[in-house]
Amino acid sequence: MKRSLFLLLLSGVSILAETVNFDSAQPGALPAGWSSAMTHTGGAPKWEVVKDDSAPSKPNVLAQLSSDRTGGRFPLAIWEKASLKDGTLSVRFKAISGGVDQGAGLVWRYRDVNNYYIARANALEDNVVLYKVENGQRISLAPKGTPAKTYGVTHRVPKQTWCTLSVAFQGSLFTVTFDGQKIFEVEDTTFSGAGKTGLWTKADSVVHFDDFQVAGK
Repeated sequence: MKRSLFLLLLSGVSILAETVNFDSAQPGALPAGWSSAMTHTGGAPKWEVVKDDSAPSKPNVLAQLSSDRTGGRFPLAIWEKASLKDGTLSVRFKAISGGVDQGAGLVWRYRDVNNYYIARANALEDNVVLYKVENGQRISLAPKGTPAKTYGVTHRVPKQTWCTLSVAFQGSLFTVTFDGQKIFEVEDTTFSGAGKTGLWTKADSVVHFDDFQVAGK
């Protein structure tokens, strides 16, 4: 798996910056350094490296290929290389198919399959939403400056098109960006400690991911 890694020691604080593009990973399997998991029940996730001639970094991507239609199942690919409290995540993704859902997400401060944050873009709903999964319950968090029950932000998420989803997390403040445009901010204190990062889909979402970038401490 081709990647770049920089680990600096600055005033006793380790700072990580890494990009993973999957190009040297073996197709047909989950790449080294990643684990597969799932929140709730349903068919098992199917994460594997596949060739995609449209990939931003050719030739390979990481794909979630299971098309199980169970509505409440959330396949996860967890990056095992670091545990971060504050930092930034970014990924290029392409929604391939899904009749129930076409959602692609970033995960941070992951404790286990039942406790973590997600920022996700949905190509069927054309919106971007930030959630927490707490004790297995997924709860949407309203953007700053909106009523308490506001469900994310309406934003076009094109199908069969490479897009970039990013999130910056610093203390209780989370900033979500889509294709370089700041979409919204959320404040929440549920998970304040360090946790792992990764990728997320829902139900029958078949999604390709490339250029997973993580930086932080």
